[in-house]
Amino acid sequence: MRILFDVSPLSHPRTGVGNYVRGSLAGLAGAARGDGRGDEVVAFAPASAKGARSIREALAGVPVEQRLRVLPFAHALRTAWSRASWPPAERFYGPLDVLHFSDWMYPPQAGGVRATTIHDLVPLRFPEWTHPRTVALHGRKYANAAATCDVMFANSAFTAGEIEELLGFPRDRVVVARPGVEALFTEAGGDAGARADAAARADAGVTPAAPLDGRPYILTVATLEPRKNLDTLVDAWRLLTARGHGDLALAVAGGAGWGAQPRLDDPRIVRLGYVPDAELARLYRGAAVFAYPSRFEGFGMPIVEAMACGAPVVASAHPSMDEAAGTAALRADPESAEAWADAIERALAAREALRAAGLAHATGFTWAATGRAFLDGYRAAAALRD
Repeated sequence: MRILFDVSPLSHPRTGVGNYVRGSLAGLAGAARGDGRGDEVVAFAPASAKGARSIREALAGVPVEQRLRVLPFAHALRTAWSRASWPPAERFYGPLDVLHFSDWMYPPQAGGVRATTIHDLVPLRFPEWTHPRTVALHGRKYANAAATCDVMFANSAFTAGEIEELLGFPRDRVVVARPGVEALFTEAGGDAGARADAAARADAGVTPAAPLDGRPYILTVATLEPRKNLDTLVDAWRLLTARGHGDLALAVAGGAGWGAQPRLDDPRIVRLGYVPDAELARLYRGAAVFAYPSRFEGFGMPIVEAMACGAPVVASAHPSMDEAAGTAALRADPESAEAWADAIERALAAREALRAAGLAHATGFTWAATGRAFLDGYRAAAALRD
């Protein structure tokens, strides 16, 4: 099979979707190569010159052909191409057996298996938690996918159920392909771990989070937007301070978002902004507790990343995060600061047991398994078309 795989999200700094695109593509390339059946994987994207450079950097070391078309106003052209449904992708990229499109566009094709990945359906389920532009863009993508795809991939069984319920897409044509853990998210200790962290920071061009000054800290990772629910965590942290945990800092890693912003103006809250993965791994390793209070996720990958780095985890009790948390995290009601303060105290007391459980749980998430799910899903869809 010749598989065209859309990598346009990699034209911007990587967050959850971009990490999934890169990791799943690497896993797919490995599965195709391992099968020895001559399958060809082609990464494609219309992108600006800057975006194309970002894609090439992200795909360094991934053994796929890259077909990047450098265009001005790439975002507008991707949108126009999707909405016009012409010309077919074959016009630009040659014959294909599979076209797998991403969040950012839904290009037309003349033939072959049509596939996409759904990371979550927040814009449909909770439009009030989503920027109106995102609601419109994703709404068009979802409608096209439901009407035209042979197979959809979901990052969790929970999201697969959402696809069936909200899009009316047959559940037996949805393949669950859970995300993997990047290789740098591992536990490290002692002098070797310190050297590895220092090397990672140097490679990433970042400095340590100096404002923490060696203090114990609760870490959270979130784009600053309403769904991530940081106000509940801030209130819980204040309760912990009143209970005698005044030495415990709150560190918030994540880029700017939209909508009502969380109350992070306390000088004891350390705002780290966007941090690259190498620095994020160090922050996970050093955290007294990793806290993830989100109200809703498609999967909740930071939960697993933190576990892989040896951090004890407290995660939202919403069922969308059940697969990420497994039985290795403590859970708390996302609307109760009191419940969060209690859970964090329990995590501090049971730190070593949670670390061990989390490390074991995280081993079940690999990009090789994600790529294998993709390849098997394409083949099953192709067999139904024949």
